[in-house]
Amino acid sequence: MTIYVITGASDGIGAELARQLAARERGGATLVLAARSADRLADVAAQCEAQGAQALAVPTDVSREADCRALVDTAAQRFGGIDVLVNNAGVSAHALFEEVGADDLHWYQDLMAINLWGSVWCTHAALPHLKASRGRIVAVSSLAGLVGVPGRTAYSASKFAMTGFFEALRTELKAAGVTVTIAYPGVVATETRRRGWNAQGRPAGRSGLKEDAAMPVDVCARLILEGLLERRREVVMTARGKLGRFLKLLAPGKVEDMALAALAAEAGSR
Repeated sequence: MTIYVITGASDGIGAELARQLAARERGGATLVLAARSADRLADVAAQCEAQGAQALAVPTDVSREADCRALVDTAAQRFGGIDVLVNNAGVSAHALFEEVGADDLHWYQDLMAINLWGSVWCTHAALPHLKASRGRIVAVSSLAGLVGVPGRTAYSASKFAMTGFFEALRTELKAAGVTVTIAYPGVVATETRRRGWNAQGRPAGRSGLKEDAAMPVDVCARLILEGLLERRREVVMTARGKLGRFLKLLAPGKVEDMALAALAAEAGSR
């Protein structure tokens, strides 16, 4: 029986990943699901249990260190250990830096507390259990954590920080047999960007990005799951993402021009 802890599991990528794990393992998965919304979390847990999995919903706000440590303690005490930690919880944001007022800039710190520190705290608490099981860590970053995206200064900063942390940690844990898989989704068909923060740090109610070619959430979750099971170092999900990463090394100015053109096209469509 494999014990999974998944943050941000009440909807979107986290919920779909939980459902796919439950369906794949057919009674062989124990899922500890964490998110702020207790009601939505309970619904996902019920869906997983209907597939034969054992699922425990633990309401958790990853921006609070005490919540992160309590989540891990609950999982370890209830099931005797942890085999896989999926750091998926996160908040999106879309705003030009010059649009953010001095009185609103604090939300950059709030975003970092969720997107980076939530992962750091959960991972630190889970580390002894993961070392004991020679387990696996998954960090759900973003293509915005590989290439800086205009209008996404706060979000890119948090995801670049997440990428750097888990790349370094991967090397530290190599001898212990704990693997780290970093996933880099692009635009995925979830509500994440509509709930993401605007220049005032409030839910924007709109995406801020073109959604016409968004990856279906079930495809994104499947790719993450494949990377997790194969203990891959990273999962870059789109051809455009792979190209952008390559061009960043060879022609960074070209990447910036492409990003600015996309920003202008989005502004024109409003």
